[in-house]
Amino acid sequence: MEPIDWIDEQLDRLRQADLYRELPPPLGEVGAYCEVGWRKLMNFASNDYLGLAADPRVVEAAARSLNHDGCGRGASPLICGRASGHSVLEQQLAEFEGTEAALLFPSGFAANAGTIPALVDEGDAIYSDAQNHASIVDGCRLSRAKTHIYPHKDVDALVGLLAEANHYRRKLIVTDSLFSMGGDLAPLPQLGELAERHSAMLMVDEAHATGVFGAGGRGVVEYFAAAAPQLHEQVHVRVGTLSKALGAAGGFVCGTKSLIEWLTNRARSYVFSTAQPAVSAAAASVALTIVEEEPQRRRDLLTTAARLRDQLRQQGWHVGASASQIIPLRIGSAQQTMQLAHQLRHRGIWIPGIRPPSVPAEGSLLRLSLSASHTDAMIEEVLDALDSCRPAVALSGSQRGKRT
Repeated sequence: MEPIDWIDEQLDRLRQADLYRELPPPLGEVGAYCEVGWRKLMNFASNDYLGLAADPRVVEAAARSLNHDGCGRGASPLICGRASGHSVLEQQLAEFEGTEAALLFPSGFAANAGTIPALVDEGDAIYSDAQNHASIVDGCRLSRAKTHIYPHKDVDALVGLLAEANHYRRKLIVTDSLFSMGGDLAPLPQLGELAERHSAMLMVDEAHATGVFGAGGRGVVEYFAAAAPQLHEQVHVRVGTLSKALGAAGGFVCGTKSLIEWLTNRARSYVFSTAQPAVSAAAASVALTIVEEEPQRRRDLLTTAARLRDQLRQQGWHVGASASQIIPLRIGSAQQTMQLAHQLRHRGIWIPGIRPPSVPAEGSLLRLSLSASHTDAMIEEVLDALDSCRPAVALSGSQRGKRT
């Protein structure tokens, strides 16, 4: 028996539990439509929320950078990998977020996995929402700090945990602002008050909210700060990504000049990674300008999402507390979830089935991600398909709702 033969056994167990993942066929351009295995599908799986990934202005900026800067950077930013476009985008991001400085990372995952261990260590404490993204979870594990997981958005539970935190050197509260599986928003005003009361750092990951929420598209912090302006000062670390609404690739952290200097020196995923291609920075820079100049994109997106949620509820689907462009259709069973995903794929609609470990056991769901590129006709078609394909387990009540 070979030392790695156990892998085949474990893969078989995944298949038997309907948890096995296969790579999809290679895709071409990803937008409102995509080609999967030579079939054109309506794409409700992408996080290209504002439809900027293939926007001609973004593509043109990327092409110019590619011709000027080439593909790879050849070294980490601290050696010789930093391009002028990186510096320009960092300044632009800092101004956009209203902070003193910003720092680019190779990915949003790298931003969280590098920032958290740079802020806390042994003798410190982290307070992390139970539904935070895997990159936050892994950042907590790498930090060696004592990690306290509080139930999802349960502020009262967090209050109790913080009341017992006097013996820790540093304290860090960390949360997604928009949760990627439920589409719901974190209670940021309450978290800001708790952080201030307990002298804790507050770190917020705006990955799915940047470009979409807030009057200026700055995210959920800006959205809540309209009624609670002190929140801007209560959030010490702002994390975001270039790879979702901005249609490029990479992650970033914004904060004080001292914070960014510290991360430059101590965030291992920054120090020891080759710098992201300059082409990504060039594309994101133009996308960020579009976000500021074309607010109607996010307004229309959120209006469409609210209308779709209402119609799905009328059909009988359980969409949870979603308040965003991410709408979960909660099924429970992994097997039934994947059966429904395959039915929809057969009808020309791609809505991914999400199974453990991305969600808890018996918490499988279809995740419907909206984009500004989706038309009213596409929304109607997906509603019709879901109305005809849904299994009985998806119903939130015994009576079928009627769509108006």
